[in-house]
Amino acid sequence: MKYHIIINSVKTVEQLHNAWTNDDYIALLDRFGFPDAANSKPSELKELLTMAITDFEPSEAAAIVLDYKLSEELGEGQIDQISHDMLIDKVSEEYSDISLHHQLFNINQLLYQAYNGTFFNTKATTVEFQITPNEDVTKENVLKALDKTLAKNSIIKRLYADHLAGKEAFDDAESIIWNLEPKGDYSYVMTTSEYWMSRDEFTEAEYDVEVIPFESDEESD
Repeated sequence: MKYHIIINSVKTVEQLHNAWTNDDYIALLDRFGFPDAANSKPSELKELLTMAITDFEPSEAAAIVLDYKLSEELGEGQIDQISHDMLIDKVSEEYSDISLHHQLFNINQLLYQAYNGTFFNTKATTVEFQITPNEDVTKENVLKALDKTLAKNSIIKRLYADHLAGKEAFDDAESIIWNLEPKGDYSYVMTTSEYWMSRDEFTEAEYDVEVIPFESDEESD
């Protein structure tokens, strides 16, 4: 598949829009000992949560938020370990299971803002682009299409060279791109971690590219 790509903007952001809902704030406030949050003004919920969080030690607060958000994916021991690791490492970039990086980023940034530091300030990248034709615009194909504009030292190029070239299945693309939202008129907004793609790594604003699909031996037969 051949695509024409136009990069309209690349931005670095410290929090993602709608990462947390008012229902999340109410549920978390309950866990932090503020059970009547549902009766509070919606506009005050985040501020109330920030105050409630900081009544706890950072690692203890991290464990509470991790348990709320990721208890189905992580065991108690893993949550305890991550709650301490978050104070010394960028866990949302370094955790071995990259499918959790998106939620770990949101958790980290909530805690970072509550404690005005203490936790590392991790960042995300949003890319607004146009792609034509508007066919098979999957996360995998978008990463392969963006590969042409990324700098040679891009970590995606180094870790996934064969996947980008269509030589291996690229299942991790679903976790590397956190969100791929169509905006109409061949336009999309993509969100990922700055760890995977930073604003400075984009070298071309408009180009043509050919995306090579992966074909397993079964498909070839």
